[in-house]
Amino acid sequence: MQERQWALICHLYGLCGYIFPFGNLIAPIIIWSMKKDEMPMVDEHGKEVINFQISYTIWGIIAGIFIIMLIGIPLLIAIAVLQVVFIIIAAIKADSGELYRYPMTIRFIK
Repeated sequence: MQERQWALICHLYGLCGYIFPFGNLIAPIIIWSMKKDEMPMVDEHGKEVINFQISYTIWGIIAGIFIIMLIGIPLLIAIAVLQVVFIIIAAIKADSGELYRYPMTIRFIK
């Protein structure tokens, strides 16, 4: 039970990026690095969260560059909405003990 809660927290801490810069990366990395050796489920979910947050940070930077061509603003809005929706779905899955594979994610950590 405690393992599922830590996995859930790891996913939800991805929302910290809306509170402080790069919090979406820093908070899950801290949780993952603290619990990965003692809880295999948190290790698996943590890797997925970190890969997702790195990928969506990259997509956000690319969309920011496209602001010059006026397509960047709708892209940034779409990325933000998708990020919140995917995090909520992943948190619900983690609470039920399932692993959620985020779409459009580059697998940096395996």
